[in-house]
Amino acid sequence: MKKKHKTIWRLWAKSIGEKASKCDKESDTVALIRTIIFVTYLITNCFIIAGVIRHWDGKKVEIYIEQQRITPNDVL
Repeated sequence: MKKKHKTIWRLWAKSIGEKASKCDKESDTVALIRTIIFVTYLITNCFIIAGVIRHWDGKKVEIYIEQQRITPNDVL
């Protein structure tokens, strides 16, 4: 089972970019950082898509703004 996890990790690390150095530990660290960056991009995009879907219905939102006229006498 551990060998399978190691193989999956190696394939994932290769899929996110070339090996960063000859040292396996350093390359694993770089692959982990790249994975974190990828996950944050993925989560951000999911929130953006969810916001677009949420406002997809095409209903117009009416916003009423009340204005008041203020004269110089009202300020004092």
